[in-house]
Amino acid sequence: MTAETRRVALVVFDGFSELDTFITFGLLNRLNASGWKAELAAPTARVSSMSGVTVDVAQPLEFANEADAVVFPGGLYARAIAENSAVIDRLALDPVRQLIGGQCSGTLMLARLGLLADMPASTDATSKPWMVQAGVRVIDDLPFQARGPVATAGGALAAHYLATWLMWRAVGVDLTTQALQHAAPVGEEKAWTDRLLAVVRPFTG
Repeated sequence: MTAETRRVALVVFDGFSELDTFITFGLLNRLNASGWKAELAAPTARVSSMSGVTVDVAQPLEFANEADAVVFPGGLYARAIAENSAVIDRLALDPVRQLIGGQCSGTLMLARLGLLADMPASTDATSKPWMVQAGVRVIDDLPFQARGPVATAGGALAAHYLATWLMWRAVGVDLTTQALQHAAPVGEEKAWTDRLLAVVRPFTG
């Protein structure tokens, strides 16, 4: 890893959502040429997804504390994990120097870590009652919200928006557009990319 490399931690636990995780993981790693590298981080060396896909994890949970950006995908056991002080106490994130995102039930981790304050949040329907109970104002009809360096997304396919926001904040709109167009459905490159950019543009600062 060179000194110029910027690191992204996707923090996963057993029961993680494949769509939340791998869409973001795949899109962010299209920025490798610009020095950005996304890696999975977890409290164990191996985790299994909600559908039984088992993966080896490259980094320990504490990698999130030193990464330049951190993402919490959703998962089956997110509520229990967010209430587990043995996990929470190992995390010391810093929105002054890190970009931080949560998706679906992964937004519970942001709430538990005190990162949302009075920020409105997007999450999925299942996680909404838990977020409200945590004192967070949930926006029902928008898949993406961000304030400064912290972002939330709701719905598994909202991973596109969270990844786009991270890419834009990391390398700017031009390189983000190029990376998205390379991933876009054939024949829909401009329309698909323009839609993603339009959703996150108000939150890019």
